[in-house]
Amino acid sequence: MPERYGAWDRAYDLFRCWQRDGTWARILTQLQAEADAKGLITWEVNVDSIVCRAHQHAAGAAKRGVSRRSRPAASSSNRPTTALDVPAAD
Repeated sequence: MPERYGAWDRAYDLFRCWQRDGTWARILTQLQAEADAKGLITWEVNVDSIVCRAHQHAAGAAKRGVSRRSRPAASSSNRPTTALDVPAAD
């Protein structure tokens, strides 16, 4: 950073302060309004799904740990699951 701007940490402090108080947002809004008034901005939005990434779990990736689908199903002969599965006493 050029010396004429002073110490880098002071410049950074000003940047963060202006970011927090909305100065940068106001500057951007003003510049966009001026450019739009001159017809320099086209407000078309195109979204290409190729560049939109989903979270790995949303994409069907395997999760860590034991999957419930990989566990063997409990058999009614060795582990009753409801009162109806319990054999009647003779």
